[in-house]
Amino acid sequence: MKKIVTLFLASLFYFTSYANNITVSNISLENLNAPNWVQVEFDLSWENSWRLSAGPSNWDAAWVFIKFRVNSGEWMHAQLSQTDFVAAAGSTIDVSSDGVGAFVYRDSDGSGDLNLQNMRLRWDYGSIGNNDIIDVQVFAIEMVNVPEGAFSVGSPGTEVGKFYSNLPSIPYQINSENAITVSTGTGNLYYSTATAGSRPGDQLGPIPAEFPKGFNAFYCMKYEMTQGQWVSFFNTLTALQKSSNDITGPDGKNQDTALNRNTISWEEGSASATTTSPDVPLNYVSNKLLLAYLDWAGLRPMTELEYEKACRGPVAPKANEFAWGSANIASRPYNLVNDSQPNELISNPELGTGNALYSPTNGTPSGPKRVGILAASAINKTREETGGSYYGVMELTGNMYERCISVGNPEGRTFTAIHGDGLLTNTGLPNVSSWPVTYNTGIGYRGGSFFNGSDFIRVSDRYDAASVLAGANNRLGFRGVRSAN
Repeated sequence: MKKIVTLFLASLFYFTSYANNITVSNISLENLNAPNWVQVEFDLSWENSWRLSAGPSNWDAAWVFIKFRVNSGEWMHAQLSQTDFVAAAGSTIDVSSDGVGAFVYRDSDGSGDLNLQNMRLRWDYGSIGNNDIIDVQVFAIEMVNVPEGAFSVGSPGTEVGKFYSNLPSIPYQINSENAITVSTGTGNLYYSTATAGSRPGDQLGPIPAEFPKGFNAFYCMKYEMTQGQWVSFFNTLTALQKSSNDITGPDGKNQDTALNRNTISWEEGSASATTTSPDVPLNYVSNKLLLAYLDWAGLRPMTELEYEKACRGPVAPKANEFAWGSANIASRPYNLVNDSQPNELISNPELGTGNALYSPTNGTPSGPKRVGILAASAINKTREETGGSYYGVMELTGNMYERCISVGNPEGRTFTAIHGDGLLTNTGLPNVSSWPVTYNTGIGYRGGSFFNGSDFIRVSDRYDAASVLAGANNRLGFRGVRSAN
């Protein structure tokens, strides 16, 4: 049974050598005579990979998934098998239990560039005719493993709406995925709503056992969602789905020309969107659109408890700390070089303190800066100077707000750790029933942005943790997560 195959090379997260440069190449289909399945072979590489058995005791990974179309029809999601895959030398493959994708990572301790060749995933394609023409795309997203374990939320500092236990000076420890009681009293989780204008939540509960609390292991996108990733997603949609997910339309930036560094352009009715800033984070994306992307990619939203775990890990919270684990932060405006290029850099990062993109440092042009810029520009590759979190997740403080599922309202608390299945409705909407159905209520905002002062970008700040914001603006970004198998 011979298939006629056309292969499309697609890297969902593309970098030059100034970042981690994840690429997929040399795609082919092998064992074409096997009934109802075939092996998709490809090479996968990225820079600055790691696996550690001490300290954070984690690793970075690539989330890999496949899209295909038959006879130039609609792009569909490929179902992967948990058998008959081939890991390249030096790597491990974990195919997700739902077959939506696979995590690829080092099989032993090490660091540096990773070049994996001739790896294979088995695609159970079902019924495809002998003479059908098959187009295949393989996508890869850089992720970071956040291991299972206890951690604390809140801090002994002055952050607005911070979580605490017993007294505002005592952080609350999460020791399991069991339900959490929200109320005053010994051993319970609570938070204040007293600050004028703040929206940390309704102080009600409980937080159900099914709500992801961060104790269980999960994977988090290493970087904020980029414009290049969005364009790759958008260009696989049908015409009707594109109309529902048009970031240049009224629900987004409402123009095709550049706005606050968003350069995505799509002429309605055309086949493809474009961007001249593929490595710059995506802004002007509404909650509805971000949920559509996460569903399509087989990921899910991050909860605000997982956000704090990704920032500080198991380390005891410090007062008013940022994602790099201290309250020290740069304060002088950054000078940007190689504007909008893949090697966009900061020429004057500060030494011996935390670097972050926020109001005093953001400089010109106004708007988010390319993902990974702080690590690439740092003189010393310390956690403070690169702005990295305990586990190696980048820009959790500043640059763009993180969209997080809130514990501060009923719509957020009903969220469960169900992942996207790679499929959208015919009109381009996400189809996961436990995700916020109104798209806006249930999603909050953590970590601040390039526009905010230092108070808003602290790890435990919850000023907008339960805000209900419709539409999109230039400061809101997102990243996805996925529970570990």
